[in-house]
Amino acid sequence: MGRMMLTAARHCNGALNPLHSLIYFVPETEREFTAIGLEPGGMESGGMGSGGMGPGGMGYFAGRAAAMGAVGAGAVTATFYNFSPALIARHLPRAWQAAAPAAVVAARWRAAGAALERLLGADIAQDPEVAEAAALAATATEACTSAGRPLYAAHADLAVPPQPHLALWHAATLLREHRGDGHIAALAAHGLDGIESLVTHTATGKGFVPEFARASRGWSREEWSAACDRLRERGLLDAGGALTAAGTELRRDLEQMTDRLAADPYRHLGEDATARLTGIGGRLSRTAIAHGAFPGGVFAGGR
Repeated sequence: MGRMMLTAARHCNGALNPLHSLIYFVPETEREFTAIGLEPGGMESGGMGSGGMGPGGMGYFAGRAAAMGAVGAGAVTATFYNFSPALIARHLPRAWQAAAPAAVVAARWRAAGAALERLLGADIAQDPEVAEAAALAATATEACTSAGRPLYAAHADLAVPPQPHLALWHAATLLREHRGDGHIAALAAHGLDGIESLVTHTATGKGFVPEFARASRGWSREEWSAACDRLRERGLLDAGGALTAAGTELRRDLEQMTDRLAADPYRHLGEDATARLTGIGGRLSRTAIAHGAFPGGVFAGGR
């Protein structure tokens, strides 16, 4: 695939990903999950401030893992990658004693539908562009492959909902998890463990701010400091915690590998249709963000 198409694929992922990711921050998620018995809160015991079951809480792990069934902490540590194993073990498999995976999946659908209707408008299911985007994204997912991609494969086994806005959310989830599984392969290939991947990513100035990344993933300050020391020994971080030239090159190389591993759906969709999906997805994501889909103080540079 040419560089222009790889860039277009990355932009499409960036346009769609907020539509999926808002599920981890919106209050509808905590409301639905606590109603079926899951414990509230995220970021250890501090919650998210916005009311959502943010990264680090029982709802996050159960909600994202439920498509795989009643898996244990080991499987989730492997597939989520950058969370502290000790944090995951506090919640799984205990979560399945409170709610069966099928109940968690159903609650997650309800939360997604309610959040999208609140953030994008009660008539979002009647928006013809939403139906168009859902069809385009579904076409893209036809080229996703399951081999070596456990989170994508699990979510791909779920039935596609009939409502256009939920069908779009589902397709965005598939594309996100397909890319994420490939990203984990790229991180491992470049010799970064879970916490080192977080440290180097926050050092790029993109994604989560460092303190949120550390706390929400359950790492102690001592563990974070030790990871920084390891990265300095490899010449990837400087004394101030910034990426060195070698660190910048490594992050560039692994992101390019991630792009290549995630490209097939967009190649299958085609350049023009990818641009159209990017345009609609970007419009919807900007509206959701403007209406408070994500809390402040989480992302570098804001949302």
